[in-house]
Amino acid sequence: MDITVIVPLYNEAESLPELYAWIKRVVDTANLSHEIIFVNDGSTDDSWNVIRSLAAQDTAVKGIRFRRNYGKSPALYHGFKAAQGNVVITMDADLQDSPDEIPELYRMIVEDGYDLVSGWKQKRYDPKLTKNLPSKLFNATARRVSGIHNLHDFNCGLKAYRLEVVKNIEVYGEMHRYIPFLAKNAGFTKIGEKVVQHQPRKFGVSKFGFSRFVNGYLDLISLWFLSKFGVKPMHFFGVWGTIMFLIGFVMVIVVGANKLSAIVAGVRAPLVTDSPYFYLALLSMVLGTQFFVTGFLGELISRSSQERNVYGIAEQINL
Repeated sequence: MDITVIVPLYNEAESLPELYAWIKRVVDTANLSHEIIFVNDGSTDDSWNVIRSLAAQDTAVKGIRFRRNYGKSPALYHGFKAAQGNVVITMDADLQDSPDEIPELYRMIVEDGYDLVSGWKQKRYDPKLTKNLPSKLFNATARRVSGIHNLHDFNCGLKAYRLEVVKNIEVYGEMHRYIPFLAKNAGFTKIGEKVVQHQPRKFGVSKFGFSRFVNGYLDLISLWFLSKFGVKPMHFFGVWGTIMFLIGFVMVIVVGANKLSAIVAGVRAPLVTDSPYFYLALLSMVLGTQFFVTGFLGELISRSSQERNVYGIAEQINL
């Protein structure tokens, strides 16, 4: 099979028939064997019935329905898990991503040899203050931290992947924003970018609020930490825990030395416990030890969790 198109969605019933027809027209014109996987992320509107109807008339349409709303990353995770096409395309369901980009994205993967091609919405139809400006700051930070300097739009929903890439990365939490970073960490380093058309939203309203930028930065810090120290957590926790412990230990020595020097000089020596530095020293040593042990164990437990990608799927179609 040439191509798998994965469409995560939440309450997009109005957009689905038009989106399906558009995708179908493009891939048939390009003569690409294909499947279209709609992942219904707990929609409360008629989205699933629309997917049922489309699947009844076209066996290339496949569907996954979550019992409740989990988020875009879990939707992509299960879409990637089900994908069979040699090239995997992801796009949003709101008609702001153009399926006309599919043939060129496919060509860049197959002929140019890219592992991943990310879309760049160079001209956006979003509010400048609430979306465009925060997006620019977010992407600048992501480029700096990830080391992928040629990408301008990490969070663009329109992307293309070699099948091997999506089968070797784990998208969880809200890490869909950093799939290029995940791919790079997995060893897929040929990552390209294509300027894509961005269209005004035709139906409904955006499902994402300003909180996604705050969460995005926190996720970026987590991903940076896991990529740098995930397999060697002691290089982080051990170093900082040791530094804090040594600072406390040196402060204890200084307090003790002051006490001894006063005794040697025949001066009435104050009690060690009268010095605030003594308590700061103890606090630093205790925190250093806790940072060393608790942080290390917590990270190992988090990474070895078997429940990180377990989601309740109520129903599947043609899978």
